[in-house]
Amino acid sequence: MWLWWLTRHPEMSDRERAALDRAAEKRQLFLPAISLWEAQMRRASAPGVLTVLPLDVEVVIALGRLPGAFHGDPADRLIAATARAHRLPLATHDERIRKSRAVRLWTAGRRAGGLAP
Repeated sequence: MWLWWLTRHPEMSDRERAALDRAAEKRQLFLPAISLWEAQMRRASAPGVLTVLPLDVEVVIALGRLPGAFHGDPADRLIAATARAHRLPLATHDERIRKSRAVRLWTAGRRAGGLAP
């Protein structure tokens, strides 16, 4: 259910979604580590749908080339660097990333050879 909640899956009821949203606001959501394994297994059952991009030397180089004031969140910096290293548009609602112009952004309706969600 956590993945459906995160992705706003249409089969999740509004009641379930609202309850999880309230719990998240109160920092009362917990995720067993096995759930991450389950997500990986589901991804493996649909090969070709999603490619996991590695944290490799190209990403580290791209990370070093981001402007110093680009973003304070290390995870967001790595996400942006990964998109840059792989020359992919980034799908994000993060305003700091969107305003930075440091990353090519994905726009719905525009054809792209790939996407870094």
